[in-house]
Amino acid sequence: MSGSFWKVAVEAPLPEPLTYEAPSQLEGHPLLKRGSTVRVPLGKRTALGVLISDGADGEGPFKIREISEIVASRPPLPEPYLQWLEWVAKYYIHPIGNVIESVFPPLGKAENARQKSRKGPVAPVVARIAPPELTDEQRVVVDGILADRGFGAHLVHGVTGSGKTEVYIRLLEDLIARDKQALVLVPEISLTPQLTQRFAMRLGDAVAVIHSGLTPREKTDQWWAMVEGRKRVLIGARSALFCPVENLGLIIIDEEHEGSFKQDEKLKYHARDSAVVLAKLYDCPVVLGSATPSLETWGNAKNGRYRLHEMKKRVEDRPMPTVEVIDLRAERDDRKTSEPRPDLPFWLSGGLHDALKETLLAGKQSALFLNRRGVAQSVVCPACGHTPQCPNCEVSLTLHGKNHLLCHYCDFHRTLGPVCGDCKEGEPKPLGLGTELVENDLLRLFPGAKVARMDRDEITTREDLEAAIADIEAGAVDFIVGTQMIAKGLDFPDLILVGLVMADVAFNLPDFRASERAFQLLTQVAGRSGRHVSDVPGRVIIQTYNPDHPSIAFTRAHDYDGFARFEMSCREQLRYPPFSRMGAFRVQGLDLDKVKRAADALKARAERLLARQIAYQRIDLLGPAPCPLAKLRNNFRFQFLVKGPDAANLGRFCRQLLADGDWIPSGVKISIDMDAINLI
Repeated sequence: MSGSFWKVAVEAPLPEPLTYEAPSQLEGHPLLKRGSTVRVPLGKRTALGVLISDGADGEGPFKIREISEIVASRPPLPEPYLQWLEWVAKYYIHPIGNVIESVFPPLGKAENARQKSRKGPVAPVVARIAPPELTDEQRVVVDGILADRGFGAHLVHGVTGSGKTEVYIRLLEDLIARDKQALVLVPEISLTPQLTQRFAMRLGDAVAVIHSGLTPREKTDQWWAMVEGRKRVLIGARSALFCPVENLGLIIIDEEHEGSFKQDEKLKYHARDSAVVLAKLYDCPVVLGSATPSLETWGNAKNGRYRLHEMKKRVEDRPMPTVEVIDLRAERDDRKTSEPRPDLPFWLSGGLHDALKETLLAGKQSALFLNRRGVAQSVVCPACGHTPQCPNCEVSLTLHGKNHLLCHYCDFHRTLGPVCGDCKEGEPKPLGLGTELVENDLLRLFPGAKVARMDRDEITTREDLEAAIADIEAGAVDFIVGTQMIAKGLDFPDLILVGLVMADVAFNLPDFRASERAFQLLTQVAGRSGRHVSDVPGRVIIQTYNPDHPSIAFTRAHDYDGFARFEMSCREQLRYPPFSRMGAFRVQGLDLDKVKRAADALKARAERLLARQIAYQRIDLLGPAPCPLAKLRNNFRFQFLVKGPDAANLGRFCRQLLADGDWIPSGVKISIDMDAINLI
């Protein structure tokens, strides 16, 4: 006797679920239901998949193959969570099986139990502390969010140091008291150790952690601790969203504006936006926190879709830091006419040097921010002008150490020789600067001082990160030098001076979000200064060649509202997000001619589709054009943008464009990034 037919989302790059038959011996099995994992034949192999729906049509010219077995070791996915996965697959135009594949831990439960772990607990075991007194602003925000237990999107817009973390903890304490579970997403692994410790001091052993710095065993342990309900609060980077928590009662997105919540490869989802949909399906609140909200989130708060909660003062009325701007053009001219300072490196102004010296003598900490790793962005031959390039990418190689050239995109590296490899005569010279050079110069200028460098070259493991943060918190570090790793959410009591070595790095990028990112970065870095001083404000010194840039002007005034109004007016004129939704098609391959032909064909298909269907008339087409990084990892890359006012309509348009791939030349790949963040 034949069994029922099921749609199965197979863990393979297939555009739709496949139909399988449940053999008679599986009929009546308690796990033969939507959300359960099964093993099915696929070609000459077997694959895992998740049951999506029964009652599938078994008619047709092809023989329907049977489900091999039900995989009882994987828990069935909760219904609202499975609905969310289906939404993610549809919205971001990604195979449903591959989306579901992201949910399960790297090791099976039995396999995980056999492995031995030599590390301590992922979440620290620390003594519990009493809660501090809430400020008036914090109490209003907490009460406002707790007033509605059902779905609602809440934006907590609080200045740096206003105590947003304490708001999160109060919400989580209430949640645990109601025997529910929560997800807390942070944008960077660098935030996780400090935030985890603060949560553990208040929430005890209720905290689990998932991020890329964990071993497969640790990830699996933490996943099961949440799925089985042994832990109540899961803290992690964007991938923590793919832990199927059944008893979900709250989602918190800290630093919601950060671009790292958007995944750029494979499943190109945005964790913040996806979390809002997940909260709606679970009928629970989602809290977005930031001192510099994304303009998309700010627009939703202003038009009433999200509820806005504001905290305009620092805890205990501590003063906001003073922001000084040093014009590097004037500094350059002064060096030509005034008494020379041979001790100062080219990147360090006299004003910032004096401030660093004063802070060191006072026994406090300084941080220098530069969003570039290495010693120099590149080297150049003074004889012929040649700059060593990566053979795989159209970028110059970055100098690390004395002679190590590295590509930060594909990891190609080579040794820099004493003479130019092109003209065989000139001696290559470093051009520009990076965090490694800044560190070396500080050690020369301040002998005996302790310098901690925090970038992807220096901090490579979770242990490195935890050790660096512990040293800084213990006061064993005088100077912190770092990239974006130190710009987001970190809280160090003795840090009273922050210097932005070269603010211009963030300006004038070929991206309509460049000004927004620059303002957010400047404000967030500045916000690390003076968070625990009540008498004298912290100091922020911005070195720049563009002192009149709008991002700097609004940062000096601590004026997010003013910046948002200014930038929104520019976006509205050009119909850029948040006044439209945007999809970015990327066309890439090893053969430049094939890639260009495929990009032109994509545009022609889009134009024909616009002409045929009146529903698409408000959609705009931009391009195709070479990406700003036109060649990466040996692939030539073109970009084609589509934008329109309605997300659902735009999604249908993009799916139709990609529905039939027979026209795409062999060796060319076309991918779609809905609500793209990175256009470089």
